[in-house]
Order: sequence, then structure tokens, then C-alpha cells
Amino acid sequence: MNESPRITEAESEVMKLLWEEEPLSANEIISKLTQQMEWSDQTIKTFLNRLHKKKAIRFEKSGRNYLYYPLVSHDEYLKAENRSFLDRVYKGAAGLLCAKFLQEEQLSEKDIEELQQILNNKKKS
Repeated sequence: MNESPRITEAESEVMKLLWEEEPLSANEIISKLTQQMEWSDQTIKTFLNRLHKKKAIRFEKSGRNYLYYPLVSHDEYLKAENRSFLDRVYKGAAGLLCAKFLQEEQLSEKDIEELQQILNNKKKS
């Protein structure tokens, strides 16, 4: 999949379940999310329909149940969210994001060494 669909924060709750375990039936998803999020059955069904229309999930009919599978991997989702945040907040300037983050966070020697290695590899490529 070249471009990940835009998944809202609420829809990501459905996706998290499917990334942890697939397939899940609609009833399993509804049961878990009504406990976690206190959403109505209809709200969850709406999210399932939206995600299906966005091609983020697929389903198969199994007897009287529908089994849902993710079509977008967790990694694809994270990349899209990171890109969206970077574009929205830092106008695409990854260096500025990294600099701001590094200025604010406490880093161990190991963290610093790993970051230096990443930067060295980037410089070479």
C-alpha cells in the first residue's frame, strides 16, 4: 500500500485491537471497545464501516460473523502519523524536530551513541 489512509484517533482504537490480534469478529471488537472506551455498539460499527471504506481493514464473512483484518500495518500507520505531525507542526523540517526534541529530553550515553550512529549512517547514504 503506497499511501496510508488517514486514520482518526478514535478509529486507531479499533486498529490497535486488530494489530494485537487478527482476525477479530465484530462482536469481539465491540465487546472490547465498549469496556475500554464506553462507546455504543453503533459507534463502533460506524468506525468499522469508515475503516473499511478507507481500505484500512477488510472483512470476511464466517458463518453469521464478520471477521476483520488490518490492511494497514502498525508501522505504516506510525510513518503516516509521524509525517503528518512533522508537516503540520514543523513544516516538514525533520532536523528542527530532532533538535527541539533533543534539547528538551534527558539522554543516556547509550542513547547518544545510538543517535550518533544513526546520523553517521545518514551522512554516508
